[in-house]
Amino acid sequence: MREPPLNRAGPIAGTQVTARAIPEILAQYAEEAAFLWVLRDQAVQAPHYSLADLIKLDDRIEAHLDGLRVAGDAGWEIVQQELKWEEPGEVFAAAVLAFESDDMARIQPVLTVARESPELARGLISALGWLPFGKVALRINQLAASQTTDLRRIGIAAAAIHRQDPGRALTDSLAADDPALRARALRAAGQLGRTDLLPVLRQQTADEDETCRFAAGWSAALLGDKRPIAGLQSVAAGSSAHAPAAMDMALRCLDLPAAIAWQTQTASDPKLPRAAVIAAGVIGDPVSIPWLVEQMAFADLARVAGESFTFITGADLALAHLDGEAPSASEAGPTDSPEDENVAMDPDDDLPWPDPALVRAWWDKHKQEFAAGTRYLLGQPMTVESLMEILRSGRQRQRAAAALELARRQSKARKPLFEVRAPGFRQQLLLARPA
Repeated sequence: MREPPLNRAGPIAGTQVTARAIPEILAQYAEEAAFLWVLRDQAVQAPHYSLADLIKLDDRIEAHLDGLRVAGDAGWEIVQQELKWEEPGEVFAAAVLAFESDDMARIQPVLTVARESPELARGLISALGWLPFGKVALRINQLAASQTTDLRRIGIAAAAIHRQDPGRALTDSLAADDPALRARALRAAGQLGRTDLLPVLRQQTADEDETCRFAAGWSAALLGDKRPIAGLQSVAAGSSAHAPAAMDMALRCLDLPAAIAWQTQTASDPKLPRAAVIAAGVIGDPVSIPWLVEQMAFADLARVAGESFTFITGADLALAHLDGEAPSASEAGPTDSPEDENVAMDPDDDLPWPDPALVRAWWDKHKQEFAAGTRYLLGQPMTVESLMEILRSGRQRQRAAAALELARRQSKARKPLFEVRAPGFRQQLLLARPA
């Protein structure tokens, strides 16, 4: 990936605009828009981002896109040139301008680059989700109805982001020969609240493709069917990329005794301590708090144990002054050493370090406020009202949990899963409407 541009504040203020300077300014707008999209791609699932934070980031992206828009053809030429880097952020910026223009001469080169890999397609899908649905509905529906497999997958994904049902294109894709298309359609069925498709989803839980089996089980469970839980538990016990999401969904669907029993079994497996800590937060029963505090003594589990503690109690470790210093021996992600082969980012990097003694003292003071046998999210028993409030004021991971719990409670009404990754300004409008 290219080195990011130096400017971070937004479109360049106070720059003396000359004919020579304009291409340089537009190039920086394009680079900033692409780089900020990468930041956003991480922020939508970050533990420290709220909806308000997301809106601020989205406003910065829009500001740079506006700088390109007002430049007209010159702005388009710049983002088209940036496609040569073959990065999803550059595809995002170019796709926004191309599909806004509704000019096939601009749309076609974006499609050509986006089709080179699923990662590049993500930039295009994100752009289609960014733009107002009314502006791109025709193009999304054309993509979803395409006879070309990868274009159809892009169209269905974009429709799902907007929570707009692509109709026959969706139902036909549930039986597509291509596993990637089939899996995306299966996932979309759940996101869209299509309870009428439950018979198909149940059948597809036996799909020969693992991703399809997971997508079918995840969607069926989201729509209120308990039959796929065993299959999700089987996926959760494996080592695939779907294991965390499978455990998350299965725990939400199990009754409380079964969920606690599974979490206890997971905690006894020396290979799965992190999964067990996360599971305690998903379940939300305060009986696990003493055990979570014990896990805070281990450097590799401390921060995620603190996050699970917050998921249950609602106590913000930093705001409540329950955090402490990082252990001296802790290593967070890649280092500057060229000999260090670890290049993976630390998944807990944005979480505070809990102070176990302070957390234990807080719990001793407040535990009478919580009832064992009740599932909590951010200190409140899970109800439609409390979950809606978390969507408005929680952090992104908390909001994602609230969206899943809310969708499960409203599955009979065929309400779609709230999209916490949508543009922040659009989410704000949706949440201002009566539930």
